[in-house]
Amino acid sequence: MARLAICPGSFDPITFGHLDIIERGSKIFDEVIVAVFNNQSKSPLFTVEERMELIKVSTKHLSNVKVDASDGLLIDYAEEKNAQVILRGLRAVSDFEYEMQITSMNRKLDSTIETLFMMTNNQYSFLSSSIVKEVAKYKADVTDLVPVIVAEALKNKYRNR
Repeated sequence: MARLAICPGSFDPITFGHLDIIERGSKIFDEVIVAVFNNQSKSPLFTVEERMELIKVSTKHLSNVKVDASDGLLIDYAEEKNAQVILRGLRAVSDFEYEMQITSMNRKLDSTIETLFMMTNNQYSFLSSSIVKEVAKYKADVTDLVPVIVAEALKNKYRNR
């Protein structure tokens, strides 16, 4: 059986921190599905389709990475795909408490699916999609934080607002 991991998130937009986790995960697992989830508590800048396209272009160099979307429970999605692992990135200790709550609930719902936490590279430990959007909104250069295609998409979004 192929080792399949789901790397879930809202990815609004994808950053180099996200890519760090995806790239490292692609070296460990036979296949990684980057699953875009629509977080109802957030107001996304990009549509799900736009986020998926940005991720596809940003991960095209990774032959074992696929991109998909879901609006249901992560654990149901993982079961549907027959995934063995949920791959999550951690930036700082502050992420851990939230991630532990989610993982505990997922484990209660399906104890056969493991969650693997991977620390993001230190150079991205401060990085979040929210910070990138805030900086981009004021026309600052974000090309060292996100792939070029994402930086261009951010410019276009904020140019039209």
